[in-house]
Amino acid sequence: MTQVQTGLMRLNNEKKLQDKYKGNIGILCHSASIDENFNHALDILLDLFGQKVIKVFGPQHGFVTDVQDNMVETDHFIHPYYNLPIYSLYSETRIPTDEMLEDIDHLFVDLQDVGTRIYTYIYTLTHLLEKCANKDIEVIVLDRPNPIGAQHIEGNILDPKFASFVGRHPMPVRHALTIAEVAQMHQKFWAKTAANLSVIEMKNYQREMNFWQTKLPYVNPSPNLPTVEGCFTFAGTVLFEGTNISEGRGTTRSLEQIGHPKFDPWKLLSHFENIYQKLELTGFKLRPVSFYPMFQKHAHKNCGGFFIHITDYDNFKPWKVCQVFLKEFKHLFADHFQYKTDAYEYGENLQAMDMINGTDTIRKWYEDEKLNMDKLLEIEESGQEQFAKNRQEILLYPNK
Repeated sequence: MTQVQTGLMRLNNEKKLQDKYKGNIGILCHSASIDENFNHALDILLDLFGQKVIKVFGPQHGFVTDVQDNMVETDHFIHPYYNLPIYSLYSETRIPTDEMLEDIDHLFVDLQDVGTRIYTYIYTLTHLLEKCANKDIEVIVLDRPNPIGAQHIEGNILDPKFASFVGRHPMPVRHALTIAEVAQMHQKFWAKTAANLSVIEMKNYQREMNFWQTKLPYVNPSPNLPTVEGCFTFAGTVLFEGTNISEGRGTTRSLEQIGHPKFDPWKLLSHFENIYQKLELTGFKLRPVSFYPMFQKHAHKNCGGFFIHITDYDNFKPWKVCQVFLKEFKHLFADHFQYKTDAYEYGENLQAMDMINGTDTIRKWYEDEKLNMDKLLEIEESGQEQFAKNRQEILLYPNK
């Protein structure tokens, strides 16, 4: 299979593309903004455009992707090597200011997304598009693969009443879009005013590809996603951020394992396996584990739990698997289960669990002692037909 060429790789290789950009340049990027040889986007743009590159922007976790946790803001600074201003769009503001955008003619965006609604980079992009809509700035998205494939949709559509920085737009949890397609959908269906948006599409990309099939190198897009496998499980394990169930942060395989100090995985393995078998949820294997988080939830305590091993990437349904686990854990360990009650991603007057789910109906589903899967599927399917129809209008890469 031929290697996929990202938007960044095409910009670096095609003189016709380079000749389009005559003015001053800014770039929104992070550590995963690399080419096939691990060269960073900022270095590539400096080689191509020299002193025209005047400003750099970083998303959540920082320009160098070193900030571990949510709601830990990064500062603006002058980079000691590049001698360029690095503006944080996860600081006192999520939206670039007029001053930050001053003198920029072309603003490149090169961010590796993970294909899940509950991930902030796509909202940094849509905030930027909204800010640039009334400015003479061209926003150019250098497209990258959706690492968990761009054809499987899963999870409920966000209810705008529960919008936050972990869910701004009415899209499902697993949205099956590339980051440039998110930008296209934003401009066509969600933006009040369209920005001057252009896209440098990938070459050789097919929607059904997972990340390994692209033959591109993987650099973790945020500190707690060290593996491609974690991008797949993340679409489900991110739900546990709204609870006191550990999603494995503080371990070497965060977001691939889940657990709690009171949980005995060996004792409960057959119980959960039987549930998943009855629900015909396949494509994964639960391995009983004991892990010891060094920070975050249950730091320096032994947690019993399950490591989620994916055995069939096409049939694995991470959102459903983890919704069922969360509900069942809540009833098995009623005295020990808690929802997160402290601040979460700046959602005012909203519960963390509802922000993550993009609705309060799923939290109400957890309360029912019966495992009514039909109700969860009803919640999931509401609005999906319209989303799928809208999505079809903006796809950059055809369905197989």
